[in-house]
Parts: sequence; structure tokens; C-alpha cells
Amino acid sequence: MTVAVVTGAGSGIGEAAALRLARRGCDVVLVGRRADRLEQTAERARLLGTKALVCPCDVASEEQVEAMAASVVKDLGPPRLVVHSAGVVARVPVGSMTKSDWDTVIGVNLTGVFLVTRAFLPVMLAARAGRFVAVASISSTQGTPALSAYCASKWGVVGFVKALAEELRGTGLQSLAVLPGSVDTPMLAGSGFKPQMSADDVAGLIVYAGLDAADAMNGSCIELFGP
Repeated sequence: MTVAVVTGAGSGIGEAAALRLARRGCDVVLVGRRADRLEQTAERARLLGTKALVCPCDVASEEQVEAMAASVVKDLGPPRLVVHSAGVVARVPVGSMTKSDWDTVIGVNLTGVFLVTRAFLPVMLAARAGRFVAVASISSTQGTPALSAYCASKWGVVGFVKALAEELRGTGLQSLAVLPGSVDTPMLAGSGFKPQMSADDVAGLIVYAGLDAADAMNGSCIELFGP
């Protein structure tokens, strides 16, 4: 059975991706800080006939990520797919932003991608199969007022994905990213932007990138900005 780890699986794009993967027959590992929300996603996934393992975890915490990954490998074995969807935003101008605001956004959105990747990389390399798919953003390509930390984190995700892809050449593993525009999720509220697509629209591309895209797409960053 294909095992897929999804961070940020309690809501939004992560939840939609986990359910799409469950429909494809994957056993899903649901990672996030809110156990109650993860359990709700898990109940829906199990109704689709797959296993759903709930793993409360702050992806910005090295200790929690290492413990989560060890538990997943022990219970289900190496994942075939890791989806990085955990994300937070702070809408604060640079001059008013605290270091705590900055650290929170960078910690979840960028450091979390690194920590979760590093935690699963050894077992996936040993299996010589697997893929990492990170949810980046249109903010990976532009700057937006009051979103300096978010933009920096998402530009960083693209750089990380492309560097990782070069390290993975010849190993049987790949690294990709998807870059959605405005998505109808709670994170968009208060942004001033109208949603151009649903979380499920993005989830469909995540599943394609994770399960169906050719290995030669290693390093690709795929944009989707709505119909």
C-alpha cells in the first residue's frame, strides 16, 4: 500500500490533498498541530477504505518532527509521498513585524519543509522510491505589501525544492512544488484577494505531481492560478 504523509492536513489544501490521496487508495498520515481537526480528516479518509494515522506535530519543532517520522516508519514503513502543506501567514508591514512573527512564519512554512524532508529522507533513499511535493505559492514569484515573511518563506520553498531535486538525481526520488494563486481557504480571509480556485483544485495537482507526473519532472514548480 502506498503511504502518503501530508502536513497541514487538518484544513484547507492539506485536508483536500489527504482526501484525494485516500480516494486513490493511499494510506494517509495526517500531520498538524490541531489533533481535533486531524481526527475529522481521518474519519473522512477511513470512510474511503484506507488507513489514516493521526500525528499531532508542530513541523517547526525538530524534536516533534523526528518523533513523528520515527512513529510513521515503525507503524507503516517508508512513505512513498510526502506533501508539505502546513502553512501560516502574518499580515504585518516590515516596520511593525516582531521577530516572533517572522520566526513563526519562516519556521512553519520553510524550516518545517526542511525538517520533515530530512526526517523521512534516509528511509526513502534506502527504498529508492518516493517523492516530495511542497505547496509553494504565487507569492514564490512576487512581493506583496505586509507579506514579507510569507513571501520570503515561499520563495525559499522553491529554492529548497530545486536544490533538493539536484541532490536526488539518480536516487529514484524526486522533488516538486505546486504554486497556487488565491485559493478559497481560511488563510485567504482578510487578504483582499478573491479566490480563484478551490482547495480541491490544488489537491488534484498535488496528487498528479505526487503520483502521476513523470520522474523527469524532478525539480519542476507547477503554477496554477485559476481558470
